[in-house]
Amino acid sequence: MVPPTRQRLIEAANHRFYRDGFRGVGIDQILDDVGISKTAFYKHFESKEDLVLEVLRHHDRWWRDAFRRMVRQRGGDTALGQLKALMDVVAEVIESDEYRGCFFVNVSMEFPLPHDPAHVAAAESKRSIEEFVRDLATQAGAADPAALAEDLCLVMEGAYVTQQVACGNRTARIARRIGERLIAAYVPGAGAAENSIGRA
Repeated sequence: MVPPTRQRLIEAANHRFYRDGFRGVGIDQILDDVGISKTAFYKHFESKEDLVLEVLRHHDRWWRDAFRRMVRQRGGDTALGQLKALMDVVAEVIESDEYRGCFFVNVSMEFPLPHDPAHVAAAESKRSIEEFVRDLATQAGAADPAALAEDLCLVMEGAYVTQQVACGNRTARIARRIGERLIAAYVPGAGAAENSIGRA
């Protein structure tokens, strides 16, 4: 069981890192939020880097569960319905008032070296989402589940970044349109009216 103080540190750091950046937040700010001393902090974490990695693990577990739950809620019981709901979930995320970019894209930008443990954690989280989408594509009968998962995840990532940079109101609509065309192209009978990726 996670000790209360340790959990408070993780949650406070998660909030701070997402809002202000990983490198821009010092330990003292997190300690002030939690109301503990550095001595107390070091009983739970060896360093800020140790805390960062634990926050990434914590956020990854939360996001995997939340993403799957949102997809099921919006897509229903069928794999095809859940595939079609992916971009609805993305829209819900990026149109939130609290949206400050994808947590793990932000991580990878602040820790750009591929071998950095934080970057590795971000990449692993992205792979887990792609695996989930690939499983849905397989269950839905896609002709090439791996390719469809790659394509849909690339659209999702593009939506996350585009919304963060441009802050426009068309990002979700464009992502839905592309997602529908991709699913129609890969899954037999998924969308007879939109059976070509290149159809306008």
